[in-house]
Amino acid sequence: MACRVQDKTIDDVLELLVAEGFEGMAEAMSIMLNEAMRLDRSRHLGAGPWERAEARQGYANGYKPKQVKSRIGNLSVQVPQTRDTDFYPASLERGIRSERALKLALAEMYVQGVSTRKVARITEELCGFEISSTQVSRATAMLDEQLVAWRERALGSFPYVILDARYEKVRHGGRVIDCAVLVALGVDTEGKRQVLGCAVSLSEAELHWREFLSSLKDRGLHGIVFFVSDAHEGLKAARKAVFPSVPWQRCQFHLQQNAQRYVPRHSMKKPVAADIRAIFNAQDETEAKRLLEHFIQRYEETAPKLASWAESAIPEGFSVFDLPEHHRKRLRTSNVLERVNKEIKRRTRVATLFPNEASCLRLVTAVLMEISDEWETGRIYLTMDEK
Repeated sequence: MACRVQDKTIDDVLELLVAEGFEGMAEAMSIMLNEAMRLDRSRHLGAGPWERAEARQGYANGYKPKQVKSRIGNLSVQVPQTRDTDFYPASLERGIRSERALKLALAEMYVQGVSTRKVARITEELCGFEISSTQVSRATAMLDEQLVAWRERALGSFPYVILDARYEKVRHGGRVIDCAVLVALGVDTEGKRQVLGCAVSLSEAELHWREFLSSLKDRGLHGIVFFVSDAHEGLKAARKAVFPSVPWQRCQFHLQQNAQRYVPRHSMKKPVAADIRAIFNAQDETEAKRLLEHFIQRYEETAPKLASWAESAIPEGFSVFDLPEHHRKRLRTSNVLERVNKEIKRRTRVATLFPNEASCLRLVTAVLMEISDEWETGRIYLTMDEK
């Protein structure tokens, strides 16, 4: 009997798909799921419908209608019931898991940079039912446990650490402000990159950078021999407070940009940039200092503010000369984190405005976690055993 029912079910499904194609997928799946649940009940009872059997453990008791949301649409199913036995179809349990998977997929869509309104509209078009922005946000929150575990994971020895920040618009206290997204990247003893952590703070003030760096230290970050970052005062003060003895390299790219503020005439911009680039490309620190002296002498009359700035600022970009030569090119700037920040921006610009700091941190963490996972399985960033 069961075989004949199965054969008839398959025939019904095939006829439905032939007649309606993909439009009939939801109905076809409902037919198959109903049949699977009937077979499941027969196995549970030890006998098929109207079958006399000594092994029978109970009796069927009709069906209960149920709507199940799935990745192919809204399924109308008939859940088999039993009399005096504890039974629930295993196949429907899998359907419930599929519903949860759908919610996680929606969360992933949001993580990929699709706004909640778009997710709701796309889901309605693809799946045939509507999901509200509130449901999407609730589904996204299901990622939090995994993301928090990643942000709080134990760290180890990272000789090189690069720090940077970007800003995202967040609603806070009834108004929209620019919140700082703090990010730390490390290069481990094997030469591979890893995102060490991230935080969303109200600003780049020393207090927030110090909390962030202290959290990295509390998670076991050690063995640092070199920091790379820009010269933000809050970051500089926090770094000295938490890791006071670690040498620091000011990002040469940011130095190049900062120099242009002190150039009095547009015609001088390219020559100034070329001169600074020559200083940073020097073979060693001695040659760099010689070129810097020449730079100061050249511009002390035509651009005195530039010369004064260069005398104090440019030497902050010389720490890299203490590193092995084959490490200098990649550690003289924070450009590797600039590229990471561009990827964050690409994902977050769809959202435009985050409802709170937690929402911003969730998306940023997911993006950084994805990037860091790719790095761990990719090629090494620096060869650490060469001298």
